[in-house]
Amino acid sequence: MNTTQILFWFLSGLALVSALMVLLSKNPIHSILWLILVFFSISGHYILLNAQFLAIVNLIVYAGAIMVLFLFVVMLMNLSKEKEDQKNVWMKLSGIIAGGCFLVSTCNVIFNAQVVSKELAGKTALLKEGSIGLIGPLGKALFNDYVVPFEISSVLFLSAMVGAVVIGKKD
Repeated sequence: MNTTQILFWFLSGLALVSALMVLLSKNPIHSILWLILVFFSISGHYILLNAQFLAIVNLIVYAGAIMVLFLFVVMLMNLSKEKEDQKNVWMKLSGIIAGGCFLVSTCNVIFNAQVVSKELAGKTALLKEGSIGLIGPLGKALFNDYVVPFEISSVLFLSAMVGAVVIGKKD
């Protein structure tokens, strides 16, 4: 086993354990912290795939901005056991049915992945070749080929920010 495989298996195990802890944690703040660890391990996978731009964007956007937003909302809601009402029987039943459907779908995906992996047993994927996930070629394509949609989206984001400030401003 080389270093890349060891890192892959370590990051995969870390992502799975952290994702399980997101679901099993009783405290919502702890769940958010475990989810940040999941995002860090996914960024590690992006780096192993030579997609540094995706790794950085994943850390900045998801682990940074989105998780701060989640943390702010959870702390703002002030969740406590005393105020929590009991779940309806129909809600519990629908949750069990949805979980069962998800389990069947996951088993189907795993089975089909094993079938496909047997078909592709002799073929290997080339990693760390090419420049698909690097920032330089992405920037050249973005500012050469897609300059007009990029500028339109930036004006749209700017108008959305101004609208949010105007709506949130008190008289």
